[in-house]
Amino acid sequence: MSLHPAVRETALAAMERVRVPGVAIGLLVDGEEITEGFGVASVENPLPVDATTLFQIGSITKTFTATAVMRLVEQGKLDLDVPVRTYLPDLRLADEDVARRVTLRHALCHTSGWPGDIFDDCGPGDDALAKMVDRLASLPQLTPLGEVWSYNNVAYCLAGRAIELVTGLTFERAIKELLLDPLGMERTFYDASDAITYRCAVGHVCFDDGPKVSRPWTLGRSTHPFAGLASCLRDLLQWARFHLGDGTAPGAGSPEHRLLRPETLAYMHAPLAPAGAQAEAIGITFQTVDIAGIRTIGHGGSWCNQMSAFRLAPEHRFAIVVLTNGHRGAEVHGEIVQSALRAYLGAQPAEPRYLTLSEADLHVYEGRYQALLDDVELTVNDGSLTLTTVRRANALGSIPEAPLPSPVRLAFHGEDKVVAVDPPFKGNKGEFLRGPDGEIVWFAWGGRIHRRQRSATEGRWRAASRVRTTCT
Repeated sequence: MSLHPAVRETALAAMERVRVPGVAIGLLVDGEEITEGFGVASVENPLPVDATTLFQIGSITKTFTATAVMRLVEQGKLDLDVPVRTYLPDLRLADEDVARRVTLRHALCHTSGWPGDIFDDCGPGDDALAKMVDRLASLPQLTPLGEVWSYNNVAYCLAGRAIELVTGLTFERAIKELLLDPLGMERTFYDASDAITYRCAVGHVCFDDGPKVSRPWTLGRSTHPFAGLASCLRDLLQWARFHLGDGTAPGAGSPEHRLLRPETLAYMHAPLAPAGAQAEAIGITFQTVDIAGIRTIGHGGSWCNQMSAFRLAPEHRFAIVVLTNGHRGAEVHGEIVQSALRAYLGAQPAEPRYLTLSEADLHVYEGRYQALLDDVELTVNDGSLTLTTVRRANALGSIPEAPLPSPVRLAFHGEDKVVAVDPPFKGNKGEFLRGPDGEIVWFAWGGRIHRRQRSATEGRWRAASRVRTTCT
């Protein structure tokens, strides 16, 4: 079976429009794999993209960390709901009460309450993850533990370090033994020295005059629990088969053996809690997103200017993986996923319905909202609320630096709930969060909470912070 012509046309048109140089698309349809590569892995070394080209998969990595945790839960070595100090007795956080109570569930479900988009290169040694966990003590507690959903990369380092301590292995070795080896995922790596012998895609910043290679290619070992993997279509489709299956995996020359019980997989995929404006719900890392009436679960990824999507439709035994190597790749993979669901499953998006607010009502939302990764300014223009990105952190010192995105209009689709109606953020959702007095305190955008600024002194800890930032 070959790729549906409509999906191919969508991919080519989107790549051309935003100047993304390479895309890999993989699907599972009725048990059959479909793969196709487009473009090149690097504009400086233009090898064609194929099903074995390695891409940085960013936060799709989190699904591996979470699945390893659940294997250890089944083995009685970890528990989602006991304090993390059960495994990390020396854990220190800014708020001692939170340090005593935080659990792996808080970490995996993004409700720990401290800012999560930090990155320090803690060195290449086996102590890198322990050093990263030690640095959590410098982060302020923004919201009460367990009460507000906000995407948190670094909280996954708690899970990664717990895996190390209960297995007696490095995090990378534990993931290899628990998951990668049993599943035969031979082209999925944490270490650049392993990946370098294979064809690798590199990230690009996409300018009007064409894409430019982005450097660095990968990041420090301390990031591995939340965004460290490079992989390819072939391996990720095997990962999709496992998560669509009954928890068994083919053994090397032996009968199938079980990695997880079916009920554990179902629990990971279930809508266990709200997920802010990011998704309809979250299970154990897996996010539930309704796309044109089709319930999907999965995760996206963004790392070193490579963007990816991993999405399953369990009721249809369908999976799609899209890997891209440009900083605007999310626009490309979003359109491809929609096109594939339409072409293969008949999904037809309904016409959006928006609320009409008066200009006086819109002015209530105006202001500047700050977070580690970006600051956004909301203003009222011609009867619409407009979002302008006024500062974006240069993730990991990427060279060249990506330009700021164009302003976009926001439409209200519910009380305090908005959606972008213009590219590059078309379809992205946001939500305003209010305090006990009814005043707006936070704006959830891009999955992260942004604090509304009321004085020039707020947010000074960010300027003084020594950590660097990144996005997944």
